Amino acid sequence: MSAPEEKAKRHKKRMQARKKIVDEGVAKALEERGVVVLYTGDGKGKTTAAVGTVARALGYGYKVVVAQFIKGVWECGEKYLLTQLPEQRYRLEWHEMGTDFTWETQDYEADKAAARALWEKALAALRDESVYLVVLDELTYALNFHWLEKREVLEAIQGRPRGQTVIITGRGAKQYLRDIADTISEMRPVKHAFNDGIAARKGIEW
Repeated sequence: MSAPEEKAKRHKKRMQARKKIVDEGVAKALEERGVVVLYTGDGKGKTTAAVGTVARALGYGYKVVVAQFIKGVWECGEKYLLTQLPEQRYRLEWHEMGTDFTWETQDYEADKAAARALWEKALAALRDESVYLVVLDELTYALNFHWLEKREVLEAIQGRPRGQTVIITGRGAKQYLRDIADTISEMRPVKHAFNDGIAARKGIEW
């Protein structure tokens, strides 16, 4: 057997073993329900990952509700694109606190009131069986700053319709959020241009 043939044979054997592992995993995944996904960590990409899933769900015709905590003043390219999609085909609700970052506003009571008003919209979505995906962007801040009551938030997420998926994003996710999550991805900063004095770029960072 020639060297290329031997290489092809080894490759096929490895792929057969890999296929067996994948097929066995698929065969075991029999439960059909929505999940809780948590994107946390100090690295870039948490909201970006969540919005990618929003686009995916909308592509299949599912209803999606996005609630963005601590955001609403800065520009957001993803929002500009997705909220311009024709409503008769793409079912998306995009809500924001409408305030700046809390370290900019420096007004705890106003931030808390804005977060509470946004939470009421998110809560309605978490009770709506027609909503396939709910994104609670930067929810960790709203909880860590005590704008929202932890028990109420956990009860709403855990009591949501069975087929509904919830994505939570934000730094500093506490253990109680990790405990209810089915899937957790932690973004780890390895290198960031901003730390080298390079300004955030429109269309890339926001």
